[in-house]
Amino acid sequence: MDILDLIENVKKEYVNKTRRSQELYDELKKYTPYGVHSNWRIWDPYPMFMSRARGSRIWDVDGNEYVDFCMAFGALVVGHSHPVLINEVSSFIANGTIYGFETEYSVKLAKVLLDRFGMDMVRFSNTGGEATELAVRLARAYTGRKYILKFEGHYHGSRDTLMVGLKPIPARAGHPKEPRSVPASMGLPEDIYKTVLVAQWNDEESVEKVFSKYGDEIAGIILEPIAMNMGFIPPKKGFLDFLRKISDEYGSVLIFDEVKTSGKFYGGAEEYFGVKPDIKIVSKAIGGGFPFSAVLGKKDIMELIGPNKVAHGGTFNSNPLSVYAAYITLTKILTRDAMTRASNLSEETAKAGIDIMNDNKIPAYISYAGTSGGIYLTREAVELRNWRDFVKYVNLDAMYVYLTSMVSRGLIPQCIAPDEQWTVSVQHTKEDVDRVVEGMKHVVSLLKSSGVGEVFKIEEAF
Repeated sequence: MDILDLIENVKKEYVNKTRRSQELYDELKKYTPYGVHSNWRIWDPYPMFMSRARGSRIWDVDGNEYVDFCMAFGALVVGHSHPVLINEVSSFIANGTIYGFETEYSVKLAKVLLDRFGMDMVRFSNTGGEATELAVRLARAYTGRKYILKFEGHYHGSRDTLMVGLKPIPARAGHPKEPRSVPASMGLPEDIYKTVLVAQWNDEESVEKVFSKYGDEIAGIILEPIAMNMGFIPPKKGFLDFLRKISDEYGSVLIFDEVKTSGKFYGGAEEYFGVKPDIKIVSKAIGGGFPFSAVLGKKDIMELIGPNKVAHGGTFNSNPLSVYAAYITLTKILTRDAMTRASNLSEETAKAGIDIMNDNKIPAYISYAGTSGGIYLTREAVELRNWRDFVKYVNLDAMYVYLTSMVSRGLIPQCIAPDEQWTVSVQHTKEDVDRVVEGMKHVVSLLKSSGVGEVFKIEEAF
């Protein structure tokens, strides 16, 4: 059986198991483009529709139970319906959901965030996209400069401000050392996307080329400390230190987009990598499943926010429900001990995957840190360093078989997209990891039957 036959077989298994999801999808796409309210949920032949979730498990509308390692794209390091959070929020919600005023928990949460993530001042928002937009606005206001430097393949929300160089087709993206500013959506005015310069992740030379041409005009550098929208690609040793140094040299603002990494490590990327940015954005997991984000920064930058200065407002900013949920999440659930335990389970998952792939001579790139990681089946044994590597080496057919077949076995091993990763929550157990490992073994046997790996050199894998 070749890989194309295998794809059709696993697709049939998926369809047979999810008939009600298909019915709902067929109905919803009459009213909603592609039948989803976020482009990232599109899946062939259709996405699953869910009905409830608890702990490490989620159930679809057909009644199928799954061990969930997607956890709402990393937003649920607390796990589903954490009993402490549910109990606290249930009591709190009787007092109202939004006031249009601040509460005492605005003070309490601000203190917790600044202490945990090591900054001077903070402003609350609701989504990562809102927060990255404010961070970029602050960088431009602080420096009086026009350009923002980002990295190819890094995602900072679907706002116009940074929807550039997201997942470009290499033929349009220019030389790897000097990527073009390719808009990631129709409808972006050239005047906007041309203000975003693009460099190659993990490539000092590429960054230096941009600075040699635009250095005195670059307001800031924004990055995901670990690239998590083109697999799970950490910075190579010394790369973040290099970015800190070149930012200081040119007087640019260094921005860590920690929408994801703020929930991967107890103290975020700064604690893990030992490099301090000027601004950091935190969101997703720290809200415990409620919409919450925050921009933290140095005092002289943050004090630019205010009337007739840097604009920042929002009806739902600092809404009491999200603020209280974030406070409970950070103080009672995502403790250092709990996150260390989840990180250990994530490491165990990755190491088991490495052993399985090596034992079966299936080429793959497996990367992990903190509570997350990912398995990316490749065309040969390589280390992925950036978006161009992901496009060139990841075997999308094999990834489709892996992800879809695992789902049919009641497992969501990582988010259902070939460039996403897993999240281990504080409610996952060793049993959950063992089930995923057994699922990996089954899928690898399917892939071997299709000949995946037979023509590749495996000696230097991993």
